[in-house]
Amino acid sequence: MNYMMGIDIGTTSTKAVLFSKKGELIKRVAIEYPLHTPTPATAEQDPDEIFQAVIHAIKGCLTESGVTEVDFVSFSSAMHSLILVDAEGDPLTPSITWADQRSARWAAQIKNEWQGHDLYLRTGTPIHPMSPLAKLVWLKNEHPALFSKAAKFISIKEYVFHRLFGEYVVDYSIASATGLFHLKRLDWDEGALRLAGVSKGQLSKPVATTATFKGLTPKYAEEMGLPTDTPFVIGASDGVLSNLGVNAIDPGVVAVTIGTSGAIRTVTDRPVTDPKGRIFCYALTDQHWVIGGPVNNGGMIFRWVRDELASAESETAKRLGKDPYDLLTEMASKVSAGSEGLIFHPYMSGERAPLWNAHARGSFFGLAMHHKKEHMIRAVLEGITMNLYTVLLALTELTGEPARIQATGGFARSGFWRQMLADVFNKELVIPESFESSCLGAVVLGLYKKGEIDSLSAVKDMVGAVHSHRPDPQATAVYEQIMPIFIRVSRLLEEEYPSISALQQSLEVL
Repeated sequence: MNYMMGIDIGTTSTKAVLFSKKGELIKRVAIEYPLHTPTPATAEQDPDEIFQAVIHAIKGCLTESGVTEVDFVSFSSAMHSLILVDAEGDPLTPSITWADQRSARWAAQIKNEWQGHDLYLRTGTPIHPMSPLAKLVWLKNEHPALFSKAAKFISIKEYVFHRLFGEYVVDYSIASATGLFHLKRLDWDEGALRLAGVSKGQLSKPVATTATFKGLTPKYAEEMGLPTDTPFVIGASDGVLSNLGVNAIDPGVVAVTIGTSGAIRTVTDRPVTDPKGRIFCYALTDQHWVIGGPVNNGGMIFRWVRDELASAESETAKRLGKDPYDLLTEMASKVSAGSEGLIFHPYMSGERAPLWNAHARGSFFGLAMHHKKEHMIRAVLEGITMNLYTVLLALTELTGEPARIQATGGFARSGFWRQMLADVFNKELVIPESFESSCLGAVVLGLYKKGEIDSLSAVKDMVGAVHSHRPDPQATAVYEQIMPIFIRVSRLLEEEYPSISALQQSLEVL
């Protein structure tokens, strides 16, 4: 049997997944690492720690499976990271992740004063602190000595490939999430480079997501347990590959992901940007583009409920040998749809789509004496889901009504939450049998490159469906009444979000 391996370099771990040629998962190994947050606005990681995680995940997957060779290794990676390296390729900074907010002031200046909307229309990356463009402007202005020392400005996947092959290359997908890449020309955007204060020579060479490399550095080939001539496919970003991995590749099919954060995405055959600036547009291949919106606040908010709002219930569940999340969803299920008029806005860590407001904060609206803890738990789950639905509304304006919703992520383990999403979206929901969608998407790219499949749509033969949910008309009718209030309240609070954010920061200092 021939095997293929997908690697996903994520925010919390790197995963190596071994697949058969039919897409069957043979072995999975994950190596975790910390996200360093010494201040509320800082979110960094050690690039060498992540590189070692890649080496050890591949080695572990091969060792534990007993497989000695693979046809190829293909990569997925988180977007928006930035590392400054010197002429020898050694890091001058940690990997500054998408979650880092220190460039917020400069992102606002780009957006409001420096023709940020025109930049977005050319690059497809919303102007936001997550963007490497905003990070570069921040570093150039606030840390000029460090900025001037850098020979290259790269992402974590570029760092890994440079260590493995001695080349600075970046795939179209990761490049298109930097805010520096012209979508239609598939090359660096001169206006963005001038604004960032960098040259093409300080960035990696853009290549297709199917670009393949051989000639592994012997030291690392030995550590991984792979021959030096093993083909490595550069792959794409985790978001666009997740769409591919859940069979949301055909026109009209929308993928919804709720993990720690969340996203809604669909695939088009050309770059599409939004005149209102609410969505992203990133490359999957030079013929496929993924448009959609990421949200900061997904399952991490449910975790906050578990740890802070319902810690006593969580402890009880653990003593009973029960998953705390199961107990919390049981509590929420006793409350009717709409939480009896209690609305929750989940913006506890700022928000990306559709607000693109780093200062946004969470809130309960409509809280009354008859509301209990179970109402608050249900309102939180509804708020996360309704916020994602507002992203779908923006997407629908550009691409029309979706034909099908494919959903994935940690939330999919909960039948209660799956049904809620079908009710809020008023669409049939299908949960594919794709536990590692980004890794599967990566290996499908590899198969396409090798000519073993003639279309990316061949993924449908590798992805089964394990759950489907039809909307409950009664619940949907309630959500249709709530949704306009949910949207209006967030708009009314928009002018107040910076004030409360500034107050919180000043109190943190005290």
